[in-house]
Formats: sequence, C-alpha cells, structure tokens
Amino acid sequence: MTSMKDRMLAGEPYRAEGPEIEADLDRAARRTERFNTSPAADPAARLAALRDLLGSLGEDAWIRPPLHCDYGWQTHVGPRTFVNFNAVFLDVARITIGADVQIGPNVQLLTATHPIEAEARRAKWESAKPITIEDNVWLGGGVIVLPGVTIGANTVVGAGAVVTRDLPPNVVALGNPARPVRTLD
Repeated sequence: MTSMKDRMLAGEPYRAEGPEIEADLDRAARRTERFNTSPAADPAARLAALRDLLGSLGEDAWIRPPLHCDYGWQTHVGPRTFVNFNAVFLDVARITIGADVQIGPNVQLLTATHPIEAEARRAKWESAKPITIEDNVWLGGGVIVLPGVTIGANTVVGAGAVVTRDLPPNVVALGNPARPVRTLD
C-alpha cells in the first residue's frame, strides 16, 4: 500500500495525514521556529538552524527571518542567494532556487494545489507541482509564484506580480498574471 507521503513525493493526489507526513510537518515547525527565533547577534547559530531546516543551502546564501515553510527539506537554495523577510515557501513539492537570486520581502513560492471539484476538496485531497527559480533572477516584493512554474535565468519579476506560468530567461515581467514586458540584453 502506497503511503500518503509516497503519493505526495510522486506528485499524485494525497491527503496531508499519516505518521510520516505528520512527523515531517512537526520537524519543520520545530526547525522553522528555531530559525525564526535565533538571535541576530549569533549569525552562526542562525545559519546552523537554516542549514538544519532546508534541503540544501549554498555558500554565502542568506535568508532573513521570518521564514515559513511546510517541510523545509523540499527547498534548495543556491549560492549567494538572498531572501528577504517573511518568505513563504510551501514546499510540498521541490522548490529549487538557483545561484545569485534576489527575493524581496513577502514573496510566496506555492507548490501546493487543490482540486477544483468541491467534493475532492472536502475529502482533503491535494497535490503539488515543483517550482524552479533559475540563476540570477530577481523577484520583487510581494511576488507570488504558483505551482509548476519555472522562471528563467536573469529574469526580473516586478513587485506584486502573480506568476501563473513559466517565464523565459532574460525578461522583465509584471502584472497579474505576470507577463513579459521587455527583453533584457
């Protein structure tokens, strides 16, 4: 019998229940709390808490608390990336953030999705699709990235944009839904 966690990891519909998922959620809640309450005067402890929470954290990457996530181990952050205050990483599926990425305050990377059909939602079914942010992307404050999206290298997404589909490399994208408005050289 396939566990709900196995279904989740395979990208299939699942319910966020069962001992494996509950243990992972509890682990993430404890580790997120440790990171979010770590003293600013002790950056080594803060970095250790962050490394303990995330799947991977590249050299010279930094995230400013508070950070909110579902699992932590599903999030991978590349080197020299900076994430500002109040990031929400719903990492039910893998979140991959490349090198030299700049993420503004209040950015949400949302891999989780729910059925359109009311009966399936009432039954607590959900699923997720991975998010990939390629190298040297800048996400302005308040950007929301929806499930299954890839944002191409060097792209800039303006503050408050909602990214509902893939964005190519080397563009500036704005709006809801986010649309490329200019190509970068």
